[in-house]
Amino acid sequence: MSEVGSMSGKESIQLKLGNCLDVLKTLPDNSVDSIVTDPPYGLSAARNSGKSSKGGFMGKKWDYDVPSKEIWIECLRVLKHGGHLLAFGGTRTYHRLVVQIEDAGFEIRDQIQWLYGTGFPKSHNISKAIDKSAGVEREVVGRNPNSREKCDKSNTLYESGTVGKTDYITKPATLEAKKWDGWGTALKPANEPICLARKPLKEKTIAANVIEHGTGALNIDGCRIETDEKLVAGGPLRTNSGDERNGAALGMFQDGTPNTYKQNQSGRFPANVILDEEAGAILDKQAPTVGNMMNVNRKTTTTGGTGNSWTTSSKNEGDSNGFYDGLGGASRFFYCAKASKSERNTGLEQNNHPTVKPVKLMRYLCRLITPPNGTVLDPFMGSGTTGIGAMLERFDFIGIEMEEEYLKIAEARIEAWKKLK
Repeated sequence: MSEVGSMSGKESIQLKLGNCLDVLKTLPDNSVDSIVTDPPYGLSAARNSGKSSKGGFMGKKWDYDVPSKEIWIECLRVLKHGGHLLAFGGTRTYHRLVVQIEDAGFEIRDQIQWLYGTGFPKSHNISKAIDKSAGVEREVVGRNPNSREKCDKSNTLYESGTVGKTDYITKPATLEAKKWDGWGTALKPANEPICLARKPLKEKTIAANVIEHGTGALNIDGCRIETDEKLVAGGPLRTNSGDERNGAALGMFQDGTPNTYKQNQSGRFPANVILDEEAGAILDKQAPTVGNMMNVNRKTTTTGGTGNSWTTSSKNEGDSNGFYDGLGGASRFFYCAKASKSERNTGLEQNNHPTVKPVKLMRYLCRLITPPNGTVLDPFMGSGTTGIGAMLERFDFIGIEMEEEYLKIAEARIEAWKKLK
């Protein structure tokens, strides 16, 4: 274990080299305000598959398994009473991550879903595998327009299942291959879950805990989603007919009586879903009015039934049903795309860390759970994006990284972003 030391600047930034379990044991009890981290996902060979793997994501040994219960126990110890933890997980190993966190003594409070449209499938082509096992060569029928030669990873065309694997499109050769043409082994990745957990309160109430320790609450207003709409409870300012009515709006379970109180005008309440722009565009296209499932023109004159759930008043054909009427689509959620190549490499010639998170995302997460003038801890720092986010939000930061190569990358990136502040 070695200490790189505090970096220059108003905020205290400490980067520590070593195994996180060893380094965590050197930190005082109840000394950090929040933990925001992207730990190993444990993407080795699937458990119970009978196969083994020396490493997880991209063959990295550090990704062989999710962090142990012992590591999370140390995280719990150094976190202030009521302090929150945000930890990313893999879709097929998230359950193992959360069980370890919960068994260490944390309360599991929620799960945030980061949805994106830029992942690419890693599906095994069953038809090709059948022909290969039969020793039969497939006929080339065209050039793959999304091959590695033609398409960079940053391009959305890279999402094709054959990108980076072959330059040519082939057709099935054997009868069995024809039968299973179009079948694969995996879905296109489009989400990463984030565990939101909290260290148990020490005081009897959340209010008393916040006053005594400064932790236990979420920064709701500081993370509201910006909007140009004038908001009230239930949605934008409109009635069933679409007309404004004295700054009131219809909410769920109402029959025409406007709401009497206004929602916070600084933006929409933060949700447990985060979108990238492509996922947002998909949501807007498929569900332009979230919650308004029938797009609400009634087709019958009867009360209740499809298109008029949970209402008691009689409505006429053509009337709007008013169920969540007017809620915006993807604008209800926080937007954050994956890290661009330029963002990954700021301050470097090349950032070769394989799992770089976006600065905007980590900044938002730090802001959500860290009190003013607080200290953010990342026990699995990687290339330092959490540290960048914490610094930009003017929090102190402690980062732990076991690979010296990645720690140097993190140091260079944080220093470069500091100059851009």
